[in-house]
Amino acid sequence: MQDGRSKKLKLTLAVVSFVTASFFTCSAQARTAHRNVHTASSHHHRSSGHVIQCVAYAKSASDVVLHGNARDWWHNAAGVYDRGLEPKAGSVLNFRATRRMPLGHVAVVRNIVDSRTIVIDQSHWAQAGISRNVSVIDVSPNNDWSAVRVALNNRNSYGSIYPTYGFIYPHSASKNATPDSLKQEVMTAWANKMPATQLAQAPAGAQPVATLP
Repeated sequence: MQDGRSKKLKLTLAVVSFVTASFFTCSAQARTAHRNVHTASSHHHRSSGHVIQCVAYAKSASDVVLHGNARDWWHNAAGVYDRGLEPKAGSVLNFRATRRMPLGHVAVVRNIVDSRTIVIDQSHWAQAGISRNVSVIDVSPNNDWSAVRVALNNRNSYGSIYPTYGFIYPHSASKNATPDSLKQEVMTAWANKMPATQLAQAPAGAQPVATLP
């Protein structure tokens, strides 16, 4: 009798051990599968997301339309759009190129809070998408907006100091300019900037600079 009960007990323990092991194995496999699906989903989300560049956004969100990278807008606007150091709603704040921001940056001014504070809309700042109602403060010694700080995500603090050119206003430098004459002004301005002697061959070792859409 004892041998029979002992065999029965051993069989019961074996069945329990098998069921328990199967349960933990299935649970581990389920957790692994869930992590894999979540990771794949996250990777897909990041790769499928599209962040509009600051230049493309500024063109669509303002009446200032220029070509080239953001760092080129100030010079390209010469003779085409009025420029200045006073912020105005609808104007474009043009950031200079820096080591951290080699292509420069442009943002659209929405509101003027006071002589040292404005509110902008922008895109592709710190690799983020479109950001609206972002506070910007002027930290230049002469209050000429040549140096600014942009509010961080928490809106309670501001980031590093960035140099700027100033503001490009959404009206032509010529009072009676029409769309056709505006186009001609752009072509004329570019022609005046070109040196008298132009070389068809690029300097040795020159690398093309990617232009933002």
